[in-house]
Formats: sequence, C-alpha cells, structure tokens
Amino acid sequence: MRQKTIANTIKAKGVGLHTGHEAVLTLIPAPENTGIIFRRIDINPVVEFIISPELVRETVLCTTIIKNVGNKQVKIATIEHLMSALASTGIDNLFIDITSDEVPIMDGSASHFIFLLQSAGIKKQKSPKSFIRILKPISVTNDKGGSASFKPYEGFRLTFSINFDHVAFENTAKEMTLDFSSIAYFKEVSRARTFGFIDDIEKLKAQNLGLGAGLHNAIGLDEKGVVNPEGLRDKDEFVRHKILDAVGDLFMAGNAIVGEFIAHKSGHSLNNQLLRALIADKSSYEIVDYKGQRPPIKYGSSKILP
Repeated sequence: MRQKTIANTIKAKGVGLHTGHEAVLTLIPAPENTGIIFRRIDINPVVEFIISPELVRETVLCTTIIKNVGNKQVKIATIEHLMSALASTGIDNLFIDITSDEVPIMDGSASHFIFLLQSAGIKKQKSPKSFIRILKPISVTNDKGGSASFKPYEGFRLTFSINFDHVAFENTAKEMTLDFSSIAYFKEVSRARTFGFIDDIEKLKAQNLGLGAGLHNAIGLDEKGVVNPEGLRDKDEFVRHKILDAVGDLFMAGNAIVGEFIAHKSGHSLNNQLLRALIADKSSYEIVDYKGQRPPIKYGSSKILP
C-alpha cells in the first residue's frame, strides 16, 4: 500500500463552532513523506503545525493544536473532524492552509470534508504507507470514570461506550464497535454530528466557546430530548460521533494505527493522553509498512488516480 495525497487543490469556507470566526480552508497536495501540516496563513510569517500528539494542548470540547511563536500562542481549534476524514480516506500527505484560528464546523460531522477530499481526487504516491502497530496493551484513566486503551489487533477496531444521564440517550446505543475500513467508516460514522446541551450554551459563551453553534451544525439537547426539527440522522448518532472524534484524535499520531482501541466515557483529553502514553513507551509499538503483504486496514479505491 502506497502513501496518498490529493490530486488537486480545493477550498471551502465556513464558521468555527466555538469562536464563530469565518475561515477559508485550502487543502493542497503535498509530496510523499511530508505528513499532515496545518498552516495559519493569516499570520506573517506563516505558522506551520506538523501534526503530533504533543501539539494538542487544549481539549475542552474540541481538539486544539497550539504552537508558541515568540511571546504568544498560535492556535487552530476543532481539527478532529477534518483529521477523522483524512484518516478515513487514507491521506498521508497534505498541506492544510487556514485563514483563522478554528477549522470550519461545516455540518458538525466529517461528511463535508470527505466530499472535499473526494472532489479533489485521491492520488497514490510512490513511497510505502507506514502504520503504527500496537505490540502490547497500554491504557489511561481519569478521575471521572473514563478510560481509554490500546491492545494488539491485526486491523483497526474501535469500541466506544458512553454514559449520559439524559432522556435523549434512553433509546440509543450506549456502546458501538467499528471494525475500521473506509467503507465501514463512510457508512457507519461519517455523518454523525457533534452534540451539546442547550442549557450549557450560556456557560459556553461566557468562556468564548460555542459562539458559532446552531442546529444547522450540531445536535441540540434540552430537558425533553433532541431539539433539531429533523431529529437524529441515526438513532445511535451520539456514540457514532464519539467514534468519529476518536478516529480523528488518534490520527494525531501521524500514521494509521493497527490495533484495538477501547474507550469508556473518553473524550479528546483522554484520547490524547493515550497517544502520548503510547509514544512514550517505545516497546508498546512498532512502525511497519507491510511491504510484500496486504495491510490489515482497507481503504476505499473510488476516485483514486494512478
């Protein structure tokens, strides 16, 4: 399996979920072995972020990467849905230029980003694709009963369980397992939207969060249930979105993971802590490219150019 980028540059414009700032997002093909690089092009000189777990320094309601430049911090917030889309399509190398401090939320899922990538065309490159293969169990927990762990597994399997004491969750799945492939991801989780509680909006706004949120880009919940007139896209949309987030958070490792991910009441913070624990223990993983073998993760082949 070879590395991939996109065939053509493509742009999108939208509003950040938390900042409310409008941003133009430009996805640009990158040479092999470049990796995924975000660039704040509204700053002079341009600030580059080469993805890694250590770049994630804020995890309140979203994944935010931060870089110190001189005496100030430069941020890009809410990158997880775009990262999830990149992971699902098998993109290894890409420049992501952005004109603001938050990735546009689009419809609150990964589907618009997948549409952008497929519209640009996905192009194979010459160098082999590398994977992070889990060699032994590793786990992290928090003081709220949350946990996240990796185990060896020949493929990429994600099991996520949630526990919300709210009427909207009474008739929805509390746990889901996804044996990852592009097709499974597109079908099962790509359209699952982010969600939040209406009562929390004023609190969020007081913290300068949720300023761009609305029922057009998120599932709103009040004391009676789902507020959105159209309802849920799937009765299990909540846990499906948690898996969507996890796929994006884990792709901050820079390579696709071959292993099993199991999480309970996890979020962006625990997902990142698990990645950091993995990278810190060199005996817990290896980098492999499966030369001469069929990799255990399947990516869709539609619109891939030779």
